[in-house]
Amino acid sequence: VQLQASGGGLVQPGGSLRLSCAASGLTFGSYDMAWFRQAPGKEREFVVGINWSGGVTSYADSVKGRFTISRDNPKNTVYLQMNSLKPEDTAVYYCAARYGRASVISRLERDFGSWGQGTLVTVSS
Repeated sequence: VQLQASGGGLVQPGGSLRLSCAASGLTFGSYDMAWFRQAPGKEREFVVGINWSGGVTSYADSVKGRFTISRDNPKNTVYLQMNSLKPEDTAVYYCAARYGRASVISRLERDFGSWGQGTLVTVSS
């Protein structure tokens, strides 16, 4: 399984970015997907997850209403649209895959067996 995250960069506060995570080597529709992030000096944290079909999502309170996760199963890709970005959103963002069609989207790192390399998002004026 390979996950390739892209789309990070430098953006001003209040701006937007869209991250993408392209997956290969797996049956994409059998995996729940999630984005985690790790800010400098902090532990990695859950940001948002989406179930295998795209019908169920789960957001951390800190990003609810600003971030939107979506997936395109035929393209083996998951997206993270980030709007109204704040300096505290600065972090390396990782996409992760969890095999199986669970009834609840996990927020635990240990439940995700495959990880991308991360893409840096910097929110600064």
